[in-house]
Amino acid sequence: MMKKLLLLFMICASVYTLNAQVNTPQPSPFSKVEQKVGLTDITLAYSRPGVKDREVFGNLVPYGKVWRTGANKNTIITFSTDASVFGSTLKAGSYAIFTKPGKDMWEVYFYADTENWGTPKEWDASKVMAMGEVPVHPVPFNVETFTIDINSIKNSSAIIEIIWEKTYVGIPFTVPTDDAVLASINDVLGGEPKANDYFSSAVYYLQEGKDIKQAQEWIDKAVDMDKDAPKFWVLRQQSLIHAKAGDKVGAIAAAKKSLEGAKKAGNADYVKMNEDSLKEWGAM
Repeated sequence: MMKKLLLLFMICASVYTLNAQVNTPQPSPFSKVEQKVGLTDITLAYSRPGVKDREVFGNLVPYGKVWRTGANKNTIITFSTDASVFGSTLKAGSYAIFTKPGKDMWEVYFYADTENWGTPKEWDASKVMAMGEVPVHPVPFNVETFTIDINSIKNSSAIIEIIWEKTYVGIPFTVPTDDAVLASINDVLGGEPKANDYFSSAVYYLQEGKDIKQAQEWIDKAVDMDKDAPKFWVLRQQSLIHAKAGDKVGAIAAAKKSLEGAKKAGNADYVKMNEDSLKEWGAM
């Protein structure tokens, strides 16, 4: 019995030795960026090479040739809704981002096939769902690690930013937030809306420069429905909407109530914002 156990141990040890692998860091580590723009969820998955004392653009990454835009597997972007890039509609789904760097301009391609390791062996123009050019902006310092991010975020738009070595390019895109929000507003406010529904609708109208009189009506309903204990951040938005609508008296009254509530809550940010607005409107 002892001999059998010893033999089994030796076999297991031999299998482990044969299957064991050295575990080392990847030279171009994987990165995943998750970002919501408006109501759209966006994911960027890519690998991040380093400069490592090399000349990158025009050498390691040649000008005028299609590049995987990173390292290892394709750089892949996924949209949960449709999006618009370079005037073309990208249906909800995943796309490989290929680029053709140049000294002054980059060509950018959103490619339907994401299962290429690197660039496609045969480029299929029918799989290019959107393409366009973006200008190169020099960076006054060296960025060691290749970076893609989503910035300049607004309710319906943002910019895919690529920066490496001393080069920056930005790829603007839009998402159909407005259509979705307006449909939601019509649906919810046509039913049994709560105070927060009126508040959210009013603030969206303010942010997007829509009918300010309608926004004023909604924010006043939101405050009235919560009149026993109106929240200072709701009152802050009420003051801004009334000011935008030309009702300075109403704006000042709301700002004073918001200021009082912010002081009680110890919220220094809202205290300052309200005080700044009251000064601007000549009430302090």
